[in-house]
Amino acid sequence: MVKKSGTEEKEKSKEIAILEAAEQEFMEKGFEAAKTTKIASLAGVTHAMLHYYYRTKENLFNMVFDKKVSLLKDSIFSLFDNPDMPFFDKVRVGIEAHFDFIKNNPQLPRFVINELIYKPKRMKIFEGIIKKVAANALEKMSLEIDKEVKKGTIIPIDPVTLLLDIASLNIFVFAALPIVRILAADKYESEEAFFEARKKENVEIIMRRIKK
Repeated sequence: MVKKSGTEEKEKSKEIAILEAAEQEFMEKGFEAAKTTKIASLAGVTHAMLHYYYRTKENLFNMVFDKKVSLLKDSIFSLFDNPDMPFFDKVRVGIEAHFDFIKNNPQLPRFVINELIYKPKRMKIFEGIIKKVAANALEKMSLEIDKEVKKGTIIPIDPVTLLLDIASLNIFVFAALPIVRILAADKYESEEAFFEARKKENVEIIMRRIKK
């Protein structure tokens, strides 16, 4: 293995710093309101250096957007990745993992949706990333659902419907968090206790939805 020189390591660290700063700025403000001067300042580089590495604001944004869409995709399409786990355990673990992912990245769904609304051309990027895994993931889910239907453990349900039900329940909690905080303030001893109770409730809702 060829060891990287100190210069190469330093160059790589600058690229990473710029990407991390861009992620922070774009997630907070979206593409239109984000400023490359602020990104350069956050990254500790000159504005000229930012353009040297990434050329344009659009290029930089697309790298962040691709990464975030991939994370969002992985969080929901990984539901049936473990072939040895019983069906109901997969559903429960998948719902909980997706909930925790959104809790740790609460701005992500809004960020992706806003950019798709205000920049429709980004839909092609979104479609390209989703389509790479959607067909395979949905096929796996469909086979497992059909198997459980034949066993008489669940009612027939389309895999897309199941994914949308899960995503809707989990994402809404964080999309409406300011309102949710008001409603839940007096009922739970802490916000974390609320999140755990809501996660458990979402699992129960989906289980009641599919169990025969």
